[in-house]
Parts: sequence; C-alpha cells; structure tokens
Amino acid sequence: MKILLVEDEHDLGHVLTEYLRLKDFEVLWTESGEEALEADPEMRYDLCLLDIMLPGMDGFELSRRIRQLKPDMPLMFLTAKTLKEDRIRGLALGADDYICKPFEVDELVLRIRNVLRRSHAVPAEKIALGSATVSFDEMTLAAGGKIFRLTVRENELLRYLWQHRNQVVEREKILTDLWGENDYFMGRSMDVFISRLRKYLKTVREAEIATIRGKGLMLRIRELST
Repeated sequence: MKILLVEDEHDLGHVLTEYLRLKDFEVLWTESGEEALEADPEMRYDLCLLDIMLPGMDGFELSRRIRQLKPDMPLMFLTAKTLKEDRIRGLALGADDYICKPFEVDELVLRIRNVLRRSHAVPAEKIALGSATVSFDEMTLAAGGKIFRLTVRENELLRYLWQHRNQVVEREKILTDLWGENDYFMGRSMDVFISRLRKYLKTVREAEIATIRGKGLMLRIRELST
C-alpha cells in the first residue's frame, strides 16, 4: 500500500516515514502541498495523510485538490489543532479520519489500516475465541456479557497470539516481532497486557493465555466435550 505523507515538521515527517516503512507501507513524504501535487500529479496512492498547518497551501486546500483529481481517495488529517470547527471542516471535506498531535504511532498505523480496509470494502476482522468475540478493527473483546475496550498494544498482542494459536512462542520473539524491543521495561509492560487479557478471558473456558515455563506463551484454544 502506498501512502502520501505531507508533513512540514521535518523530524516528525522523518520518524513517521521510517516507521510506516517498517510496517510495510510504501511512503512518499513531502513538506508542502505544492510539492505533493508536483511529485505525482495523478495521485497514485492508496491513502493520503495530510497535516493541516502547512506552509503555503494548507491541508484543507490540498485535500480539496486531491479530491478533484481522485474523488474516492482515502484522506486522513494529521494536526495539532483540536478546535471543534476544524474537525467539522475536515470531516465536511470528506476526511476518513482525523488524529491530533501528540499521538502514538501504533495508533496511527491502526487507524490507517482501518481506513484502508473500509475504502477497499474489506469486512471487519472478527474472530471467535470460544464464547468470546474479538474485533481487531474496533479493538474490542466481548465475553461474559461484557464488552472490553482493548488498548492498541493489547490488540496487537492478542492478534499476534491468535496468529500463532496453539503454538508456544518465546517471549523474546513476541517483543521483537511486535515492538522491536526486547528489554526489561517492555517485558514488564507485556506482563501487564497479558494480565489484562487474561482478566477479560476469565469467563471463556475454551481459550486461555498459558505460560509455558522456560519456553514462552501460548494462546490455547480447545474444544469442550459436550
């Protein structure tokens, strides 16, 4: 998937470009709307991520011009502005999402993926964990008659364990694969995420996150005898 990123804060633009590339996106980054229009006049992107406060042409005007070229182009606004009027204006211009600085880059990636799924008419990603239902798009886990809101990292961890269900995965591999870090503090943070997920799943007899001593973790899914 190819993303146009228009961000005039050089350090932020550089960090976002590198992080999105690590997440397997192709990124073209420019620091102004004029540069963006010149870089590819045909706007051959899957999504445009636009800062609002740009030198010269602002993000609102840029989005208007992009939509003239590509009426169905998915657009996201990235801005420090929090005024209600700015949000309304952005949504009125047809923005698919609006995220305010400062933000977690993991949340931004999740939102980008959600917008891309919607724009490509891909069904919401939902799975069944026994009697529980997880929506990775909505970051929710429904179990025992309750709906639990997952954090970005809880959501990523549960998705990862689901992808490796009924397999033992080393803690170090999980940390490195998900967050690129395998240190004491990230390890302790992961322990907190696991503890919360176990709490959410405590009423689900068919699924558990098991610690395999000396080896790692396993999301164990089992069928109950009738």
